[in-house]
Order: sequence, then structure tokens, then C-alpha cells
Amino acid sequence: MTASDFNTILLADQTPAEVFNAINNVRGWWSENIEGGTTRLNDEFTYQFKDVHKCTMKLIEVIPDKKVVWLVLDNYFNFTEDKTEWTGTKIEFEISEKENKTQLHFTHRGLVPAYECYNICFDAWTHYINNSLRNLITTGKGQPNPKENVTA
Repeated sequence: MTASDFNTILLADQTPAEVFNAINNVRGWWSENIEGGTTRLNDEFTYQFKDVHKCTMKLIEVIPDKKVVWLVLDNYFNFTEDKTEWTGTKIEFEISEKENKTQLHFTHRGLVPAYECYNICFDAWTHYINNSLRNLITTGKGQPNPKENVTA
């Protein structure tokens, strides 16, 4: 990780297994509009939010109760000059134990302040990880984007 990669940390009373399972329940914290597999090595899924953002992820590392890594295979933003800014970046969820709690260290490697989308993505990831995913882990209910009819 470089100092400029987006990252955030959360602590939870739940077990590493519970945190791992919540991460892999992408429809439960990011978007109900996810198409494809989100739990096994080499699974691929597509996220889409209206005509604003669409991306395809591949799970390139899955270590139960420890780590999940997504590779962004394809990305489209309608609000940036370079529509593909995320393409080739990696999204990492690292799970460890700290002070009798489970720590989740989230890093979006390659999402850096030089990106046009950085401020919007910073706010979005902060919400999804520190609010929606945290709530899914701690209460069993996240705040994902609702299912929508997408035409693309």
C-alpha cells in the first residue's frame, strides 16, 4: 500500500468468520444490483449504479476469515474524463484480530488523489465500508443501493 491509496479500518466485536461472510455478501452492503458470484476464487461480478458507475470485479484472492481481494477488470464512470479510472486497481479486505476485536483493513490499491473520481470515491467507500458494511457485520443489516431496473 502506498500512503495515497484509499484505506480505512474498522473494528467489530464479531468473529473473523462473521466479518469475512459479511464482506462476501456484497449485495448486503454495496448494492442489491450485483450480478454474478461474489464468494469464490475467480468469481466475477458486475456492479452498476444507474448510468453513473459500472464495474466488473474478479476475486483474485480468497483466504477464509483472513483476506479477500478483487481485481477491477473493467470500469465506467459517467462523471470523469477518463471513464476507466479504476480499471486494473485492486480492492483488498484484510481481516485480523486486534485488542480482542476483529479488525477489517480496507484498501483500494490504485485509488489515489490524482484520480478525478477520488473525492467522490473517497466519500462513497467511506459510507459503504464504515456505515453499510459495518452495520451488516454488527446488526445483520447493511444499507446497499436498492435493486433497480438497469438498461445499458
